[in-house]
Amino acid sequence: MSILWQARFFTTVNHLRDLPDTQVPEVAFAGRSNAGKSTAINILCNQKKLAFASKTPGRTQHINYFSIGGAHVGQHRKDETKVDEIRSMMVDLPGYGYAEVSGSAKLHWQELLGDYVRRRAQLAALILIMDARRPFTALDTQMLEWFATTGKPVHCLLTKADKLNRNESANALRVTRTILGSYVDSAGTPFPYTAQLFSSLKRIGLEEADQKIMELSGLTAIASPAETPDQANLAPSQE
Repeated sequence: MSILWQARFFTTVNHLRDLPDTQVPEVAFAGRSNAGKSTAINILCNQKKLAFASKTPGRTQHINYFSIGGAHVGQHRKDETKVDEIRSMMVDLPGYGYAEVSGSAKLHWQELLGDYVRRRAQLAALILIMDARRPFTALDTQMLEWFATTGKPVHCLLTKADKLNRNESANALRVTRTILGSYVDSAGTPFPYTAQLFSSLKRIGLEEADQKIMELSGLTAIASPAETPDQANLAPSQE
């Protein structure tokens, strides 16, 4: 089993001043609404409803924190999480890109996202969720531009890869890696940006993503117990 299965809801915030004062590494998940971000988080953590997948994409406008460590899979989900044992945080950022959001709310949303990814010292890496059929929308690029100033790692999950054939998948991955490779520092050294194909529905790239997230979080795998939850019964929602 993966240590990510220990993920528990920790807190939700709508202003930078309310961010938790924990000092553990944070790995943030960002992406366009309806790219499958919530579903990806849920499948990686082997939980059906950890991240909220709204029926109205773009509705959730808060930063949601999920703790890793301080709790165990076998414990009841309402058991208290031991804060001093938390090893890292998964951070679910608001999905972006839906016009239904009001102008004032959208402005606050953009400022919150931009300030968080550029200024949060605990933020160790960004997981950028993009639909493999439509990667690098203008808003995806804006997110990368915001984050590039930090020089920290980015790992792109090209979701819904099951909807592409072999050639289309290979091309999407090649184009993504080429674009990511164009981001360099002042010395011309490429930033630590990586990408992979991913599908929650078909579980494509699940193990690769799990290992990468643990690496970026400073975590290591833990041994599988004799009994583990039945992953086959975890049906991903359609986000």
